[in-house]
Amino acid sequence: MLSLSEMFLPLLAVILVIGPLWLMFRHGINPENAKARILGQVAIFAGVFLVVVLLQANSFTAIAEEAAQSISGTTAQATGFIAAAVAVAVGSIGAAWAVASAAPAAIGAISENPDSFGKAIIFVALGEGIAIYGLLIAILIINKL
Repeated sequence: MLSLSEMFLPLLAVILVIGPLWLMFRHGINPENAKARILGQVAIFAGVFLVVVLLQANSFTAIAEEAAQSISGTTAQATGFIAAAVAVAVGSIGAAWAVASAAPAAIGAISENPDSFGKAIIFVALGEGIAIYGLLIAILIINKL
């Protein structure tokens, strides 16, 4: 059963985060107070976040202890899961880098000559393929575990 603090703490957090925004939009935004209000909003959000994390720290440790007791596996399986995670992460970062460098060039080429759409979009698709390859490798690694 949830305790009283577990029920009302999220509601209090939402009120503290949304309340200043409501006041800011109700009174209007002017250049003199906009910066102070935004900084106040960020400070309230950070404070609420820290309070919630500190009040829930004991439940985090209880969940971690329960999970640690239920884990059974070998070091090879753990290494395999780490390898699968690294394959997805590196593939996704590589895809992001490829798309970030190819997409602006493709958009520029298409804006100058709309007939070059097929030639330009293939470079963006090749960049996305890198992420799919990383996911495929991760699936193959997990299937071997």
